[in-house]
Amino acid sequence: MARLNLLEETRFEKLPVTVFANEKEACKKVAKRIATLILEKNDKMEKTILGLATGASPIGVYAELIRLHKEEGLSFKNVVTFNLDEYYPMNPLAEQSYVNFMKDHLFDHIDINFDNVHIPDGTLSKEEVQQFCVNYEKKITAYGGLDLQILGIGRTGHIGFNEPGSAPNSGTRLVTLDDLTKKDAAKDFGGKANVPLKAITMGVGTIFKAKEIILMAWGSKKAAIIKKAVEGEISGEVPATYLQLSENVEFVLDEDAASLLTRFDTPWLVKDCVWNDKLIKKAVIWLAANTKKPVLKLTEEDYNTNGMAQLALEKGPAYHINIQIFNLLQHTITGWPGGKPNADDSQRPERAEPAIKKSLIFSPHPDDDVISMGGTFIRLVDQGHDVHVAYQTSGNNAVWDDDALRYLEFALDLADAMSEDYQKLKSTYEKLVDFIANKNPNQNDPEELKLIKGLIRKGEATAGARYCGLNDDHIHFMDMPFYEKRKSSRKNLVTEDDIKVTIALLQKIKPHQIFAAGDFADPHGTHKVCFEAVKLALETLRKTEKWAKECWVWLYRGAWHEWETHEIEMAVPLSPQELERKRNAIFKHQSQKDRPVFPGDDAREFWVRAEERNRDTAKQYDELGLANYEAMEAFVKWKFNS
Repeated sequence: MARLNLLEETRFEKLPVTVFANEKEACKKVAKRIATLILEKNDKMEKTILGLATGASPIGVYAELIRLHKEEGLSFKNVVTFNLDEYYPMNPLAEQSYVNFMKDHLFDHIDINFDNVHIPDGTLSKEEVQQFCVNYEKKITAYGGLDLQILGIGRTGHIGFNEPGSAPNSGTRLVTLDDLTKKDAAKDFGGKANVPLKAITMGVGTIFKAKEIILMAWGSKKAAIIKKAVEGEISGEVPATYLQLSENVEFVLDEDAASLLTRFDTPWLVKDCVWNDKLIKKAVIWLAANTKKPVLKLTEEDYNTNGMAQLALEKGPAYHINIQIFNLLQHTITGWPGGKPNADDSQRPERAEPAIKKSLIFSPHPDDDVISMGGTFIRLVDQGHDVHVAYQTSGNNAVWDDDALRYLEFALDLADAMSEDYQKLKSTYEKLVDFIANKNPNQNDPEELKLIKGLIRKGEATAGARYCGLNDDHIHFMDMPFYEKRKSSRKNLVTEDDIKVTIALLQKIKPHQIFAAGDFADPHGTHKVCFEAVKLALETLRKTEKWAKECWVWLYRGAWHEWETHEIEMAVPLSPQELERKRNAIFKHQSQKDRPVFPGDDAREFWVRAEERNRDTAKQYDELGLANYEAMEAFVKWKFNS
């Protein structure tokens, strides 16, 4: 029998879901639940048996548990842990091993007895794996089962490494990894080809035996699979849906991960709404798409038969709502991303004054500027604005080794032809050839190789910015410290040094408008950290600097996904000729053409993705009844709290 759900708002949700404002709050709550369990078991003189997970989802929980241990004396001496899974084969000393992960993120920072730590063994021969799995199950049973199992969720819907097709009664076993799982792991292994084909994982049945299960998910990247797991039908194709059968499960999400659940995505279908302009815009655009009608052709009947009778009743008549939303959409369209001089700007996205603005484009990677907003970049320059571009990281980990050698071979030939210091360069070349020949997956490059790769991308970025019309003194390379540090720490966190570098550049330029990446689905996490540095720098400057308080920030997307139509606050139309110029700017980044090192799960080249997304945005505006453009680049304005 399905779980009884007494709330209309959550009637599509087939298991308990708790949503927090952000990941940090959620992680604190989960950590507190674990700490409470440990203390309760300690009071009973019993061991606490925890099932632990790896990946990005539990990192914040582990950080809070470490804090509780160091600052509040929480002891783990009486805790026994069983990890969900491990790649196979896998050396426990390898950077990508889950043994290494757990030590780095938890075990090395608490007082746990390592005899109480259990992680699947990736060093076993294939002949030994089956018996190991049997023994793993027996050990869990011998301890009385898992008191609490924490889980993440993969984009295939896997829990542990229980990939699509897993059975609900499956136990610990050796499995073959799904292709999407390998793509998601590629960044940790220096490319998909280096990801192990298999893994040892607890089974769905093993997980089900836990007395309590908490599944965590953060970020919009997980929203689609969370919707399937929570609201979809139970299916082996989405193993997480099996959790709907458990009476002891809870999904803990941040707002982004929960964003596609019905109560958040289309709340008018499950409850009476407090209607504001933002929600009305989203609802009407949804209705137009659902009925395949332009906004101005929507009728009272369309509203009443598609769950929006309340809106029509409270804010209607329907045609007045249609006109309101049509005008809102029309006012987002502008050919003047820096503001139109001497024009009434009351209905325009950007201010008219000052007529010539200082515009600063922040680009996390050396090609994000032209991929995501190349047309707008060129138009800002063409319209006479004082445009600067700041490349926040070197992007040196996204260059193929053989490309780096090819450039070095060119330098060798040039040095030889010009009678320069050939031998010194030859020595470097031979050293790097030997390193690359013996390089392990995801092994950090030596400084010489990182330098060459960084220079390749720097040259490409410079060429792209010059093509867009900039002089070299308006092209800035920030080399933010976090980017290099993360390669040794495996963490992607903004540092004080990153903020200082950003503040220094902002103080130097004092921009009227900033364009920054809001594409947080970036699989490397670089975009999110780069924006955090910009945000924190501006928040600091806004306390004392008048120009900073008056500076507007526009967020772009495009490399990984695009803004939803209802989110767009500025849409810059591109003609066929402008789209071609944008493409030419992207082509300056030759190291990223054809087959980039980190393509994500989209097989298209970056320029193809960008053009198709820009055309799709224009198509959506057209279908809503607005002007039909070749393409559009979309932006959302960042709102500061004060």
